[in-house]
Amino acid sequence: MEDMIPLMTRATERTVGLVRAVRPEQLGLPTPCANFDVKGLINHLEWVAELFESLARTGPRVEQGPYAGDFHDRAERTLAAWSRLETWEGTSPAMGLPMGVLAHMYLVDMVVHGWDLARATGQEYEPEPAAVSRALHFTDQMVEMGRQRGAFGPPVAVPDDAPEFDRLLGVIGRDPAWKAQVPA
Repeated sequence: MEDMIPLMTRATERTVGLVRAVRPEQLGLPTPCANFDVKGLINHLEWVAELFESLARTGPRVEQGPYAGDFHDRAERTLAAWSRLETWEGTSPAMGLPMGVLAHMYLVDMVVHGWDLARATGQEYEPEPAAVSRALHFTDQMVEMGRQRGAFGPPVAVPDDAPEFDRLLGVIGRDPAWKAQVPA
């Protein structure tokens, strides 16, 4: 827990900053996450924050609601819930997974969806190396379960000597070379 909370906090803060910088005219842009345009991705992030707050409080698995534009507030509540020592104990009744696994899932979401949003909107994004390393190590162990649950796509080939972040993106099904489509 001691090392995960700072990683989760900094990854969340980076993603919150990206969300805040999105302009209204960018909401319809495509993202590297094939299921979402920018607005859909932000809505997904809102749900991720709400879900992981509920799970941290041993609550139910919540369903995604409509776009609300309140990711920052939800993310703050999520981090507050995970900062409690008792949150890290045992297994989630709703998900059947150890709480530490859920914390890693949240970290992967923040790191990767931050990149998705930055790429789609032309923002700079440099994830924290320690967060990338932790996310890659976790994802390497959980990738098959992630694919079975629909969280990850088919792998994208990247060179073995590629940077860690490119390898993380590739293993979960993102093309590190993805670029936003610039209108002509």
